Amino acid sequence: MNTASAMAPLPPAGSPADHSRARPLVPVTFPGAKPLVGVLPALQENPLKVMERATLEFGPVTYLPLPTLEGFVLGTPKLAHHILVGNVKNYCKQTRGYDMLRLVLGNGLVTSEGDFWKRQRRIAQPAFHRERLAGFGKVMTRAASEMVDRWELGKPFDFAAEMMRCTLRVVGETLLSSDVTKEADSVGVALTEVLEHLIHRTLHPFSAPEWIPTPGNQRFKRSLEQLDKVVLDLIAQRRKGGGPKDDLLAMLMESRDPETGEGMTDEQLRDEVMTIFLAGHETTANNLSWTMMLIGHAPDVERKLVAEASGVLNGALPTMETAHRLQYAMNVVKESLRLYPPIWSQGRRVVEDDLVEGYLLPKDALVFISPWAMHRLPEYWPDPLAFDPDRWLVDDPRRMHGSYLPFSLGQRKCIGDMFAMIEAQLILTTILQRVHVSLVPGQTFDPEPVITLRPRGGVHVIATSRR
Repeated sequence: MNTASAMAPLPPAGSPADHSRARPLVPVTFPGAKPLVGVLPALQENPLKVMERATLEFGPVTYLPLPTLEGFVLGTPKLAHHILVGNVKNYCKQTRGYDMLRLVLGNGLVTSEGDFWKRQRRIAQPAFHRERLAGFGKVMTRAASEMVDRWELGKPFDFAAEMMRCTLRVVGETLLSSDVTKEADSVGVALTEVLEHLIHRTLHPFSAPEWIPTPGNQRFKRSLEQLDKVVLDLIAQRRKGGGPKDDLLAMLMESRDPETGEGMTDEQLRDEVMTIFLAGHETTANNLSWTMMLIGHAPDVERKLVAEASGVLNGALPTMETAHRLQYAMNVVKESLRLYPPIWSQGRRVVEDDLVEGYLLPKDALVFISPWAMHRLPEYWPDPLAFDPDRWLVDDPRRMHGSYLPFSLGQRKCIGDMFAMIEAQLILTTILQRVHVSLVPGQTFDPEPVITLRPRGGVHVIATSRR
């Protein structure tokens, strides 16, 4: 495929392909493709760079030659909106990346599709309603405050690891009514191994199958067994001992199939709880880690955050009732999510040919949308690499239609988006009320694009008291 040129008049975006009336535009081919393997080596070396170059340099659609597959990076908000909202039924999650995720998450909310997904979503939705978040806020601030109590002031520590423990506690107490903090270290190590294995397998399609006992496969198996044990023990304890009736786990356990009257099996519960474990704490922990890194380089932002907290709270802990008045803190969270979106790329498989903005997306091709790259489009984000929370003082409607998608868009938008943003806002405010956090000098903060976007090597800081 070669660079696009002007063609005959085209049907409207998203209309069915009619090749008798107009030839599709031809997208730019990503440079450096090699015989047989295409651009796979470039993706393996630096997938963020591939997504960024495709989106920012090569136009609306970039062709990615891949082994046995056609791939396309979609580089405009309008195209992203079409895939995720306008014609969502034509773009499914039957991709290699989601196949890898299913090794861990099974058929949970993130990976399931169709009627089964709709049913599970309806069951889970009430647990994330805004009125439920009021009670959750107390857990979030208490977890953050008690975490700060444990810190040794003046001594360096890994802020990213602390955020993993804190958000794991929050998701355990709020959605599962369980204290899983004693499992935090083992869960963290196992989760890191699992995520690194999944992205390696996704980008190396010719790796040895999972059943071959290579060292990598064996590490993955042990780590997954460790995560499974935590989740299945939690389900077993709830089955035996009753427990709360209004948390997410209770809603899932009490749900019944409308046709058979049967409840969810332990395997189904395991898939949903594992999804909550991974999606419910890993992404927020990463967001908070990147946020603290950004604040560490922006003392004016920290001063504004502390001044806002002092003026609104007067020394009290933040709550859901005061969260709406901590607007600058929320703008900081939004801006951090723009620069370092936890989910840096989304992939879909085309179900049937689709002619979109003049480009033919053929059946069975893979399409990629990269929030990492989309959030750097200068026509939507002036000075896009700058950390500028004040850009959120203006409510730009374009952000609702594809230019800002840290939680995706449409019906598959993350069910816990508001939960995650308020959690980050409250935890960040609680920390900065108590301590000044400075970055340990000499670090590099390279993004590590595993399934989520982590700071490679952590974020090492020193906390000192404000009192």
